[in-house]
Amino acid sequence: MASSGSISTYCRPTRARMQKDLADKPRYAIAASVQLPNVSDAEFEASLAELRELAKTLGYQVVHTFVQKRGGFDTTGYLGVGKRQEIRDFVSAQAGFDAAPNATVPRTGEIEALLVDHEISPSQARNLELETGCEVMDRTMVILEIFHRNARSRAAKAQVEIARLGYMAPRLREAAKLAGPQGRQRSGVGGRGAGESHTELDRRKIRDRIAELQLEIVAMEAERKTQRARRQGRQSLANVALVGYTNAGKSTLMRALTGSEVLVANKLFATLDTTVRTLYPESVPRVLVSDTVGFIKNLPHGLVASFKSTLDEALDAALLLHVIDASDPGFERQLEVTDKVLEEIDAQDIPRIRVFNKIDHVGDAEAQAECEAALRAKYPDCIVMSARRPDEVAKLRQTIVAFFQRDLVEAELLLPWSAQQLRKEIYANCQVLEERAEDEGAVFRLRGERDVVERLRERFLLVD
Repeated sequence: MASSGSISTYCRPTRARMQKDLADKPRYAIAASVQLPNVSDAEFEASLAELRELAKTLGYQVVHTFVQKRGGFDTTGYLGVGKRQEIRDFVSAQAGFDAAPNATVPRTGEIEALLVDHEISPSQARNLELETGCEVMDRTMVILEIFHRNARSRAAKAQVEIARLGYMAPRLREAAKLAGPQGRQRSGVGGRGAGESHTELDRRKIRDRIAELQLEIVAMEAERKTQRARRQGRQSLANVALVGYTNAGKSTLMRALTGSEVLVANKLFATLDTTVRTLYPESVPRVLVSDTVGFIKNLPHGLVASFKSTLDEALDAALLLHVIDASDPGFERQLEVTDKVLEEIDAQDIPRIRVFNKIDHVGDAEAQAECEAALRAKYPDCIVMSARRPDEVAKLRQTIVAFFQRDLVEAELLLPWSAQQLRKEIYANCQVLEERAEDEGAVFRLRGERDVVERLRERFLLVD
């Protein structure tokens, strides 16, 4: 995009650091958050814990957290003047420039970033960066960087770029101020119109790039719908989508249900691209299982919109498995977040099974039993399990199969002895409950979808 202008300048520190090998050296950060009067202590602490997990995913070790109770955010620098000075003193001390004259030995290492647990304005970020002396990343920017790093498919990369550009556009003016006169220079190439400032040129380029990416996404979505229609046309399929909070164990459960190798990592947003696999062992009807991107509290609206196509797997599903981490003390808040996001994408009316996963992480056998009893009392139709226990995975699989078999019809079919080569077709399309031999041929008592049974009726003799 911009050759050497404020777009690249704004992304300069993060982009360079994202490319470093994490094994090079430890990367340290501090976190900061303002607790507003309407936010409870529990909710405030849970949000900060989530920010620290996001930082860990991004490769940072949070060495200290600064908190402040205020009636509102400071319009100049988010935090109050005194708290900003406290942060500056801490950053200087960790870099080895303490108040003591000979204090030159770092305590933990240079602080690279200040992570803010809210989305802040461009001017607030700029002032914080100038006052504290380290890169400032608000919550939205942290999530965007994680998404940018983990996106693999063309669609996911395009969606992330749209969100990043949308986030960047209003921040160009402050980025130019931080860069100084050199950052605002241009090589003379770029098509700046008469009376158009460099910042306006950057914004126009961003608008053009977003429009270009949106056209690409529309084309990819049309291609995806065509592929989906072909896939569904070849065989009878049922779709179940795993949804839930990020790091709730969806990918582990996906691997257990399908017998496939999918990425499993103890990080937030380890999975961005939708993975689709067949339920194993295969059932009638054949069931496809898809793993979707995890949800998170305060997920930026731009990302919810841009990831609509990723979450379309949930919209196309006939059944949702809402996976919840039973071992997380804040699971009720996470459950609410997932419900809210599903409502935002109009998936609230799709049948849903609550699956409380990671029960084996709760404690000993007695603690697990108590937790399970409490969950079943509050959520009567839920499933409490561990994705690492094969017997419990098998029970969940049977529940899924039973859901898709509820509308199947039963019939008996007589296959003449002269047409036994067609047995494979029967077994491939229906569940055979019984097979017996008679004089005219083999009689199958089978269960299948109504349209499949009707199709077989046209070819074979159905016994009343």
